[in-house]
Amino acid sequence: MPSAARALTRHRRPPRARVPLPPRVALPAALCLCALLGAAPGAHAATGWSVTPAGGGRPSFYAEGPPGTVLQDTVSVTNPGRTPVVVRLSGTGLRTVFAEQAGHGIRVPARTRAEVPFTVTVPAGAAPGDRSGAVVARDARGRTATVPIRLRVGGPALAALTVEHLAVHADRITYELVNRGTTVLVPRLAVRADGVLGRVLDRAPRTLPVRLRPGARLKLTEPWPGRPALDAVDIRLTVTAPGGAHDTATASARFVPWPTVAGTLGTLLTGTAALLAVRRRHRHRAQPDGPFSDRSATDVPKAGRGRGPMAGGARSAVDAEGGCSGGALMEGAVK
Repeated sequence: MPSAARALTRHRRPPRARVPLPPRVALPAALCLCALLGAAPGAHAATGWSVTPAGGGRPSFYAEGPPGTVLQDTVSVTNPGRTPVVVRLSGTGLRTVFAEQAGHGIRVPARTRAEVPFTVTVPAGAAPGDRSGAVVARDARGRTATVPIRLRVGGPALAALTVEHLAVHADRITYELVNRGTTVLVPRLAVRADGVLGRVLDRAPRTLPVRLRPGARLKLTEPWPGRPALDAVDIRLTVTAPGGAHDTATASARFVPWPTVAGTLGTLLTGTAALLAVRRRHRHRAQPDGPFSDRSATDVPKAGRGRGPMAGGARSAVDAEGGCSGGALMEGAVK
């Protein structure tokens, strides 16, 4: 027993205390564990390849410069998978140019990152302010990834506009707005019209539902359903925009109800023609039929009535020879 007890006692060893690993030993172990997890099959199948700005830490590309400047940056295409991938790069919204092979496709081997330079050109006539675009990557299976591009165009900001081609139609007013500045404008419009007897239209300034880019020209219409039927009107349009943009245009219009005028003129012409016809008919009845008047024609038969055809001639002869008066003739007639 004593020997057995000594043997059992000899084989019982006291438990060892657990001592934590030093940091320099734990860090390599953790890194190895991450490497093993990364090598597990199917871990990156859902992730696939990705596109990011080169250098890391940037959610998007950012560039700034005056009009006409060519800016350069680099895009990284990372393929963490086990098979190569072919990715095509393109740009939207801005003039973006990649390396020549990027348009046909860049082959990125497994567990490899490819860096592709590209340029963005600021338009020569661009207005100062912010613009946006994107770098788009697409693989053979149709999967796409997009990285935004933020572009700030430098230069002085100038707000200016003009109102052109103002015209008045049957039930509307048409005009054109032109952005002559370097900023995007949201214009406000006020309309006023004065007639012969006073103001016939007065619309307070209101914001138009348009955004006018620099250099843009936009044709707009202002309805006017209740315009005067008969009047001479002067129209005045006033357009303003934030930043001090302001312009005014005027036009004149004459409103005449032509159907009513045509009907009135037709009635007047018809009445005038009827009146002239009546007067002409009365004048025709008052004029004689021959060269002698009605009185002369009546007196001629009375002078020779009851004396025969030579009575008039005899009286003329007596008057010529004797110079007899009217009294002598009456005496002879009594005898």
